[in-house]
Amino acid sequence: MTAPTIDAIRPLLDRLFEAERDDVAIIARIAADRSDVGPGAERASLHDLPAAELSDALSGVLIPVTRETGELLYVLARNRGVRRAVEYGTSHGVSTLYLAAALRDNGGGEVIGTELQAAKVLAARANLAEAGLADLVDIREGDARETLKDLPGPVDLLLIDGFASLYLDVLRLVEPHLSEGALVLADGMPEGPHVIGDYLDHVRDPANGYVSVALPVGDGIELSLRTAAR
Repeated sequence: MTAPTIDAIRPLLDRLFEAERDDVAIIARIAADRSDVGPGAERASLHDLPAAELSDALSGVLIPVTRETGELLYVLARNRGVRRAVEYGTSHGVSTLYLAAALRDNGGGEVIGTELQAAKVLAARANLAEAGLADLVDIREGDARETLKDLPGPVDLLLIDGFASLYLDVLRLVEPHLSEGALVLADGMPEGPHVIGDYLDHVRDPANGYVSVALPVGDGIELSLRTAAR
């Protein structure tokens, strides 16, 4: 039996997770230095900043999915037999590596990622090339509301892990392409309903064609099953 691709890329993943260990401290320092998001400010968190401003503030931070979330992505993508996955918020490509590894083991396919920061796009492409998975991935540089307008076919899995204020915008953009039975994962639930409340209202309303559940995995996941393609 051939070893799963995920086993071959674990040393690279270990290195990337080690590199992000200081992310929390860096983000805390950024917030503390801003009067509009620091203690006593009206804004509750960095996620309340406009998307472009938040992207610039966090340009040097990896902020990947957690290892537990990455493993979940791999398991779900393998089990679903995913052939096309879309992710919003590629950063340095940790989640992309998990998804691409699953697609390799599924026999092929495509991961379409989108990332606003040019330096992060380069880093992600380098990591995917090192893993030997670049041929399965199309990373699009720019605003997801533009880069994801053109999708080549049905989407079996959507990962939303970018600016919280855009979660529902991205879902609505990709929604017409979701296949029946597609999985949608929204990462970063501890930021709370106050920043993605409209997104949660949408996927938790059966009338919108989803069955959805909150999972205590990693930073918190909202996992939604697309019950009917439109």
